[in-house]
Amino acid sequence: MTLKLTNLDSLQGQLVVSAQAYPGEPMRDPRTMAQVAASAVTGGAAAIRVQGIADIQFARAAVEVPVIGLWKDGHDGVFITPTLRHALSCAQAGAHIVAIDGTRRPRPDGLTLAETIAGIHAESNALVMADCGSFDDAVAAAEAGADLIGTTLAGYSGERPKTDGPDLELLAEIAAANLGKPLIAEGRIHTPAQARAAMDAGAFAVVVGTAITHPSSITGWFKAALDA
Repeated sequence: MTLKLTNLDSLQGQLVVSAQAYPGEPMRDPRTMAQVAASAVTGGAAAIRVQGIADIQFARAAVEVPVIGLWKDGHDGVFITPTLRHALSCAQAGAHIVAIDGTRRPRPDGLTLAETIAGIHAESNALVMADCGSFDDAVAAAEAGADLIGTTLAGYSGERPKTDGPDLELLAEIAAANLGKPLIAEGRIHTPAQARAAMDAGAFAVVVGTAITHPSSITGWFKAALDA
């Protein structure tokens, strides 16, 4: 069983890199994602975030920083580590922190968010990051026992508009509420300036994925600019 991550101080003010590829893409291979994650650590990432059981296992072998693991199952509704079974599988694969859907929407297994978080804490050493979509989600997730609060689903859960770039307003609102949990900025952070703005808005740490680890998207941005 993974040793429990007892101190999150190493993540404060730091960059977390998400290394994920979608099904059917050339890079959709756990070994490749582990190599990408290791490269990000070389560049200064204080932790990494990966998707899928094999990716978690390979990443644990490739890096010596905390691993945030999740399991996407489906494409709509609650699909980021949607059930306790998914979460425990991520923990058993070696995730120090398990990222789960932290919204107030019904979960596929019928458990409440609080029951899910309690089950993860009771049956593993993993901490829990709640991927939230709104201020009310963040409050509810903190009350449910989440160890970290993320803004991952802001603009995707139907409660807030999808902003161009990170939802800095939401970040500031959650930070001002002082929920007593590390606030992780995630979602549409595409430039160093946006990462800095997220930190200035009150984030404890910042997660960047696509802009660092998804070549097809980055290439598309450049191609679109040239076409215009």
